[in-house]
Amino acid sequence: MPKSQAPIIVVMGVSGCGKSSVAKKLASALGVGFLDADDLHPKTNITKMSAGIPLTDDDRAPWLATVCEASREQADANGALVVACSALKRSYREILNRAGSVSYVHLTGSFEVIYSRMSKREGHFMPESMLESQFAALEDPSAELNVVTVDIDQTLEAIVVEVLQSIDM
Repeated sequence: MPKSQAPIIVVMGVSGCGKSSVAKKLASALGVGFLDADDLHPKTNITKMSAGIPLTDDDRAPWLATVCEASREQADANGALVVACSALKRSYREILNRAGSVSYVHLTGSFEVIYSRMSKREGHFMPESMLESQFAALEDPSAELNVVTVDIDQTLEAIVVEVLQSIDM
């Protein structure tokens, strides 16, 4: 697969941290495309997560390959792209990096803050009971290249402004 030359920003973190909201607002502020990786999950993954069963690496592998390909294609089509994707493990980020020039925004927050947010959202397939498995799977990306870490205990607008001030685009 050829790599995209267009920049790709992946907004990552555990479920409920605000990836989709931040990524949509960031894409709008930058005037670039937006992709929500959750929309690319196969039905089998959504069924598992809805039942409170954590996904395995094997469950995620085809999904991540799809996200990578879609990211490359949409970045090329839009000149740049912002993706909302959990990207919890380094190995997952290595797959996403195959799309091209990828950088990451890692949204962090306490278990309590994120659990509270998850319990208030409606219509999402990920139950609050899955949050512990998300925190357990998360491999901190702060030592990796091209990662900006942002605490979510602030307004959406403040988060986006902090990201805009921290990224090189």
